[in-house]
Amino acid sequence: MLERALEAADKGDFRFVTLVGEPGAGKTRLLSELATAADARKLTWLSGRAAEFEQEMPFGAVVDAMDDLLEEERPNLNPATLDALGTIFPSLADVTSPLPGAAGTPPDPGSRVARYQLHRTVRHLLEQLAAAHGLVLILDDLHWADDATIELLDHVVRHPPRARVLIVSAYRPAQASPRLAALVNTAAQGVYVPVEPLTRAEVGEFLGPQVGRPRAEALFKASGGNPFYLEALARMDRGHEQGRNEDDAEQQSWEMGVAELTDVPSTVRTALQVELSALPPDALLLARAAAVAADEFEPALAAVAAEMDQPTALAALDMLTGRDVVRATATGRFRFRHPLVRHVAYASTAAGWRLAAHDRVAAHLAALGAPAPVRAHHVVRSARFGDRSAITTLTEAARSVSAQAPATAAHWLGAALRLMPDEPDPARDPAQQDADETGPGRPDRLELLLELAHVQTVSGQAVEATETARTLLDLLPPDDISRRAAAVHLCARMERQLGRVHEARALVLDELHRITDRQTPEAVLLRIRLVADRIQRIDVRGAQAVLDTLPDSAPEWGPGLKAAVASMRPLPAYGAGRISDAIRHLEAAAQMFSAASDTDFTACLDYVQWLVWSETLLGRYDDALRHSERLMTIARATGQSYIMGYLLAAQARVHTLQGRLKEAAALADEAAALGRLLRSPEVTAYGLTYQCLALSRMGEHEAALRLGKEAVSHDTGADDWWARMTHCALAVAVINSGRLDEGAAALIEACGDGTQGLDFGSLVAFAEMLAWVSAERDRPDEARKWADIAEALAFQDFNGEVGVARLAVSHAIRAAEPAQAAVLADEAVELLEKAGRRPEAGRAAFAAGIAFRDAGDRAQARERLSAAAKIFDSCDMAALLAKTVREQRKLGVRVPGTSRGGGAGGKEELPFGLSPREHEIATLVAEGCSNQQIAERLFLSVRTVETHLSRVFAKVGVSSRVGVATTMNRQG
Repeated sequence: MLERALEAADKGDFRFVTLVGEPGAGKTRLLSELATAADARKLTWLSGRAAEFEQEMPFGAVVDAMDDLLEEERPNLNPATLDALGTIFPSLADVTSPLPGAAGTPPDPGSRVARYQLHRTVRHLLEQLAAAHGLVLILDDLHWADDATIELLDHVVRHPPRARVLIVSAYRPAQASPRLAALVNTAAQGVYVPVEPLTRAEVGEFLGPQVGRPRAEALFKASGGNPFYLEALARMDRGHEQGRNEDDAEQQSWEMGVAELTDVPSTVRTALQVELSALPPDALLLARAAAVAADEFEPALAAVAAEMDQPTALAALDMLTGRDVVRATATGRFRFRHPLVRHVAYASTAAGWRLAAHDRVAAHLAALGAPAPVRAHHVVRSARFGDRSAITTLTEAARSVSAQAPATAAHWLGAALRLMPDEPDPARDPAQQDADETGPGRPDRLELLLELAHVQTVSGQAVEATETARTLLDLLPPDDISRRAAAVHLCARMERQLGRVHEARALVLDELHRITDRQTPEAVLLRIRLVADRIQRIDVRGAQAVLDTLPDSAPEWGPGLKAAVASMRPLPAYGAGRISDAIRHLEAAAQMFSAASDTDFTACLDYVQWLVWSETLLGRYDDALRHSERLMTIARATGQSYIMGYLLAAQARVHTLQGRLKEAAALADEAAALGRLLRSPEVTAYGLTYQCLALSRMGEHEAALRLGKEAVSHDTGADDWWARMTHCALAVAVINSGRLDEGAAALIEACGDGTQGLDFGSLVAFAEMLAWVSAERDRPDEARKWADIAEALAFQDFNGEVGVARLAVSHAIRAAEPAQAAVLADEAVELLEKAGRRPEAGRAAFAAGIAFRDAGDRAQARERLSAAAKIFDSCDMAALLAKTVREQRKLGVRVPGTSRGGGAGGKEELPFGLSPREHEIATLVAEGCSNQQIAERLFLSVRTVETHLSRVFAKVGVSSRVGVATTMNRQG
């Protein structure tokens, strides 16, 4: 399997391979063999591994693999790439720039690259590195990888590099996180390789003829066939051979002892301890010091940890390499021959000595000017309670990685807080105590708790963030209104993310009861938090009731807060059907938003986003896109990445309505990726919902159904707008895939009675779709019912909604009055074009064509179908384009098979608009190949073949492999 994956990557297909096996099973050896095979194919390969005692280091395995090569590639990287990658790769860091947080204050969030941007940059970097000779990236021991590394890999497998890239990971199953274990299934080209123990015969071959059969059998039973365990026990066996006399009874006793062992890991640990204890004292001391120093260590640093002079350390190192305890790496540094050896060496140290060794290394690194994140690993293992210097180092380290690795930042901030005394030390001079507490770079507990809650929030640790925010609230005095309000906002947001809407509301109300002046900025922000929660549930009356108690401005309000309050007013008016009021509020809010500066929105950005959603629902698409771009710029600059998922989803909705479906799918995918980073069901579902809807319109039915099901799985039962939309999106995907009755039933259930939970625009669109389904099922009365609902819900001031309603009526009357249905569909086309809703304009043009055909006007039918085909083609709506082409051919129109972009430059035009890969797969189906055979022949996964086939079905207009084979054979 590894050879096939290597061959596929060499030919240009991305692959993600996962080796899974117990410790010592031979994963690292297989990876080494893979590297040799990559060399033979002239493929560039890079190798790195995560380390047991450096698990908090951000992107540790990736940095280990790529940093040295990037130092060579630095001149070939553009400045923007350098700025982004310099935040994680030491070789690309700008050493002339001061480290963020070096002064003890939080860095400017705008100076750090957001995680999702960094992930895309790394993916493009992989493509660049693979451009010349291909790239094999080998990552070992990922069960010890930090969250940032797993998040990066998750992004890469969901958005595969478009280059000759093979990524191979290895981990232990028992220690792997669920997210790591799911990566191979997430990847469309994932390959799972279990690494099994050796058989009896293989153990005999491994040990060689010099080991007798009884001893080989004993070693096999003791090791369970695990190669590393076997090697360790064999080494111990040889040690006994060398150190004992030839007493047969003693030998027999030892062999029986080995044979009776059942706890293999402890046995192996004993064997490794025996191996290490046989080292000379200096070599043993250096081995322990090296285990403390780093996974890949420099001799000088190990010597510092051991308090050993350089000549003695180098002599000891020679002994360690001679005994194969450590091995030299290509970088000139050294590593233990296996992580288990380092584990035993580290565990064999006395606790006090180990603490002192970490302290010596930390001090040495500080003297060298090493950045705080490098020192933090040792500081966190050696600092003493109340050590202000250690607290400052850990805080600085956390702030420097918070944008890229917030989980690591949370770990270090938590460690800093545990070192911080709660009360002043009575034994210390009060003046000195005050200087230490308030001097430059000295964070206080409340400050750190607020920072900790923030990084826990953005790293998806919702429960932990809520607990931290509540702890902070308990410590904050009642008159510290500003920080209390900030903590309540964080806590309420996390409670909502966890689906605990009532708890979030109770928390906000409780804090409001403490504030006597309800018009202060802090109180107003909490009050509009209540409005936002009600808007999410389409609770128009509740939202309006709170807004009615708020003035438009107050003397203490800044421009940002005024704009935030104004931004909340349009949607409740829209939900109540007061459209003129909604438009008036919308225009006022947009004017305030434009007049304010970016810095005015730091504390209220998540409320101003409702301006964008109001513009989206009220048909102001260009304004929505322009304002969302500005809001995302502010969100990046202020580190409020949790807002960006909502904004990206809003953009995806606009692009879907406008027919920019590929852009919509990409934006929605980005929103879902942000939601996964935040571990937010709500944000993830927003992205998945609009990704499902965009892909469904494009005819990517299998992918749309998969994404719709995933979106529904995130429904927390809160009965919010977004939760209902997930079910509606899945129902729409089911309908578009051809399962009309099933999809219609699901859509009706998802919409409910239409009085709550969904916006009017969506309800009109869903009623039109149900009218079409009923018409297709020859149920005119039912179709008329849905058309009447669409007409009743559509606001007459909105061309888009009126056009959709006209289309619904056209569906309902087409069977009985085709000529009038054609007129109504034509009117719908005009209205929808004016509204900028091209996909629906295309569907209306198609409906007009079919109605004219049924009315006997073939010329008009051909004209309308031609217009529909052009729209569908420009919007990448492949399934409807194929359907339109079939109707055109029935009317005698000669329509050549087209492949978008493939007709120029002398390239062959393929039938039915199939892509080259789709045509290749369809041809193999016609030849009688199974999906598995096609996958093997084209070096694809079966899942990828199935995805391509679903597109072939849609474009060819069939529903089975037999239909594909029949059609392709006719073409031939």
